[in-house]
Amino acid sequence: MTADKKKVYRVGVIGRTGRGGYGHALDTAWSAVPRTRVVAVADDNKSGLATAARKLRVNKAYPDYRKLLDEAKPDIVAICPRWVDQHAEMVLAAAQRGVHVYMEKPFCRTLEEADAIIRVCEKTHAKVQVAHPTRFSPMIDTIRSLIADGAIGTLLEFRGRGKEDRRGGGEDLWVLGAHIMDMIRAIGGAPQSCYATVSWQGHPVTGKDVFDGPEGLGPLAGDAVHAVYGMKNGVTTYFSSVRNQAGNPRRYGLQIFGSRGVMELIEGTLPTVQLLADPSWSPGRSGASWQQVSSAGIGKPEPLRGPQYKARHTLGIVDLLDAIETGREPKCGMYEATGVVEMIAGCFESHRLGKPVPLPLKTRANPLTLL
Repeated sequence: MTADKKKVYRVGVIGRTGRGGYGHALDTAWSAVPRTRVVAVADDNKSGLATAARKLRVNKAYPDYRKLLDEAKPDIVAICPRWVDQHAEMVLAAAQRGVHVYMEKPFCRTLEEADAIIRVCEKTHAKVQVAHPTRFSPMIDTIRSLIADGAIGTLLEFRGRGKEDRRGGGEDLWVLGAHIMDMIRAIGGAPQSCYATVSWQGHPVTGKDVFDGPEGLGPLAGDAVHAVYGMKNGVTTYFSSVRNQAGNPRRYGLQIFGSRGVMELIEGTLPTVQLLADPSWSPGRSGASWQQVSSAGIGKPEPLRGPQYKARHTLGIVDLLDAIETGREPKCGMYEATGVVEMIAGCFESHRLGKPVPLPLKTRANPLTLL
C-alpha cells in the first residue's frame, strides 16, 4: 500500500453525555496531530451534543452516530464513551462502512462481540486501535531490551494489581485491569492458560451474586479477584484486585520479577519505570536501592521531552495513521484488544469451571451468564 503522507484524515467524534461522555479526552486529542481534522460529532444527548459541537468547533452535529458516518463520511471515527455497552455496535457500524476506529477501552463486553468485530474488519480492512497508552510508549521497547539483555536475570514472573478502590474486584478487573493485561501482553506476549477465583463478601461467587455492572459492563460479579496466567517458557503472571484495599501510593501497575532483580512499570505514555538490582527482591535485607529507568536506559536522563510523550493519545493516533497507510495491524489493534478481553473473561470462566482454562477460550459468551 502506498502511503500518502500529505493526506489529512477527516475524523468523526462519537460521545454519549451521561453514558460515558468523551472518555479520557478522546474528542480533543486530535488537535495535537496536524494530519487529522475533526469534522463532525455525534451525541444522543441534545444538550451534550450542542456543548460538544461548540467545544470541537464543528458545524456538523448528529444525535445519531450512524448519520454522522453516512453524511459526514469520516476516514476515522473516535469512539469516546467510557461506557462499553455500545462499543461493539459503534465499531461494527464504522467498520461496515470501511471507517477506521480509535476507541476508548474496554474494547467490548464479550468475546462474541470481539469475534463479530474481527469478522467485519477483516472483510472491509477497517483498522481498530484501542486507547491503551502504555502500549505505545517507547518505554515498552526499553523494558523488552533490558529483559533480553539480562538486566533482571532470567524472567520469572509478572505481578499486576488494579487500583483496588471502591471498584475493586470484578469492576476493577475490567476498567483498570484491562490496562494491566495489555501491559503484560505488550512485554510478555499472550498467556496460554488462566486459573482464577472470584469471591463476594468472603464466599465464592455463585449465580446469585451476579449483577448488572456499571458503565455498561453487563453481567458482573466479585469484590475480590485472584488470577494466575501461564505464559511461555514457564513464566507465571499474577493479577489481583480486592475492593477498598488501595495503597498510598497505589499498587496499581505491573512488576516484573527476574532471578537478579525487579522492574516496576506504572501505566501511561511515558510512565515511571524503576529497577531494583536485587536477587532477593528484598531491599530491606540487601540494602539495594531502586534506580530510575528512562527510554535511554538505567539511570540515564530522559531524552524524550516532546508534547507527544505527555499526551495520552498522540502516539496511539500516529500509530493508527501509519497502520492505515502501510496496511499493518495497529499496535493495540483488534486482535490484541480481543486478547485483553480474553484474559478478563478467562478469570470468570476459570472460576465457573473451578479449574484452569486454556487460552484462547472456547466459551465466547460472558461466563457469568452460564454460572
